[in-house]
Amino acid sequence: MAAQKTIRRQPTQARARERVERILTAATELIAETGSDAVRMTEVAERAGVPIGSLYQYFPDKPAILRTLAMRVMERVRDGLRQNLEGVESAADAIARIDAIMVGYYNLFLTEPVTRDIWSGTQSDKALQELDIEDSRQNANIFAAALKPLVAPSNHGRLEATSFLLMQLSGAAVRLAIAVDRKEGDRLIAEYRLLMRRKLESLLAG
Repeated sequence: MAAQKTIRRQPTQARARERVERILTAATELIAETGSDAVRMTEVAERAGVPIGSLYQYFPDKPAILRTLAMRVMERVRDGLRQNLEGVESAADAIARIDAIMVGYYNLFLTEPVTRDIWSGTQSDKALQELDIEDSRQNANIFAAALKPLVAPSNHGRLEATSFLLMQLSGAAVRLAIAVDRKEGDRLIAEYRLLMRRKLESLLAG
């Protein structure tokens, strides 16, 4: 489902996969230099060293490129979430790890401007919004699975709903924080971390 909303033609041969990687690398470089709004498909093709027709074989338009890049960010974040929640031993351990994950997620957008610009370039993209919700759902499954041993079985349904909500709200909180000046953004994230901590303390205590 997700792939159909990004790459039009799936590369199966090594040469085709290498061409797609060149296209995505070129797009990332151009976004870093000028911002996503200014990037043109002809520029991406030229930077990647591929004919414009070949570019359109894989990506029907610029939003498709941005969606693919955004999905790679999602996959990177999901892998980090899975690794950082592996082997949680206690409620205190879980809360500390989750807080560190939130800090790392915010820092990703602060330290990699191209990541910020990819997201800002897809804010009105309905297909990406759908992918974003599905991404939150997958992250919530990882999150809930890690915490279930610490939560009473009678509260597992509540844990699953809370996990889904927190995963979606975390993305929204970071996107808001990077849209304002740094001082205000830091304050917003600090408050969100506190809200998340309190919610988890209540759930884990129950």
